[in-house]
Amino acid sequence: MSDQSEKSGKSKRASHWGERGTAGTTIAASLSFEDICHDYDDTRAVDHFSLDINPGEIVCLLGESGCGKTTLLRITAGIERQTSGRVVLNNREIAGPENYMPPEKRHIGLMFQDYALFPHMTILENVCFGLRDLKHSDAKQAALGVLRRVGMADYADQYPHVLSGGEQQRVALARAIVPKPGILLMDEPFSGLDQRLRANVRRETIALLHETRATCIIVTHDPEEAMQLADRIALMRKGRLVQVGTPEELYKSPADIFVARFFSPITEIPAVVRANKVETPLGIFPATGFSNGDKVVLGVRPQAIKFTNLSGKYHGKIVHTEFLGDVDQVTVTVEGLEQNLMVRVAGGFEGRRGDKVGLKPDPGKFLMFLAKN
Repeated sequence: MSDQSEKSGKSKRASHWGERGTAGTTIAASLSFEDICHDYDDTRAVDHFSLDINPGEIVCLLGESGCGKTTLLRITAGIERQTSGRVVLNNREIAGPENYMPPEKRHIGLMFQDYALFPHMTILENVCFGLRDLKHSDAKQAALGVLRRVGMADYADQYPHVLSGGEQQRVALARAIVPKPGILLMDEPFSGLDQRLRANVRRETIALLHETRATCIIVTHDPEEAMQLADRIALMRKGRLVQVGTPEELYKSPADIFVARFFSPITEIPAVVRANKVETPLGIFPATGFSNGDKVVLGVRPQAIKFTNLSGKYHGKIVHTEFLGDVDQVTVTVEGLEQNLMVRVAGGFEGRRGDKVGLKPDPGKFLMFLAKN
């Protein structure tokens, strides 16, 4: 068999993950961040961040690049020491004013964004790296077991350079979970994968995390990924925790317009509350919880508008259509609106640029926030 054929054959075998339920379980730990601040020179990277994470919970730290997500992971692992505040593991301070536990004592697994496999070590040696307290034979057996679970046992004697990005991700995951850490930290674990692989690797990874029962923090900037993976999402902005909750809570009940924007396209309509209502070019809507005279922003997601016939009260004109597979996204201009309206409809929409369309708003799907000065 040629080298190319051999590699192709191995890649084909490696595309299949191993049998679920064979990775073993760990004793999950609780983790708390208490008023964490961290500065780089004059720049505050993390700003009074507090969060309690339950044993076995999967939490996604979500936010734009530079918001402090990775810094929090490094503080948790012990790679960085925070400027102030405490990190508490199983009710024991591991980083704070009174105590500092070195990384190797924390029983925390860390999976880096670039996977950080040692190029001079075989795949098996890479996975054994965190098992130095075990006898060589026991470490080898444990490492091979986890490699089988991620479908990479056939590569045990190979070196990282022969692996694809997806295969390296699986080896890095195996190395992180084989010591059975109470906490597992993952920094953008899927960002290096192409779109075709990403969905499958996410599914298999989340199955493996549930199987091991480790408490897990996953850093991501992708809201769709966070909603698929997390029990709870902690959304950050400029070092601060903006909102924490289940994916459904953050999507359906965003704390402010920033959170709403993060999870879907949104048309923003400014308005002023009068007699407990707001009047807009799309209709009059109740303003529950606001005071008369308040300046507000009405947030309209693409799913909050339906097209109807032209006999209705509200109309718009199509300026652009975009095919997205199962749905089409249609951009509509509406008289009186500064922003174009985004509408999503079932695939196969036949409207064209310049067509006039009737609009049927669904007030129950509108969002309203106090405008920021």
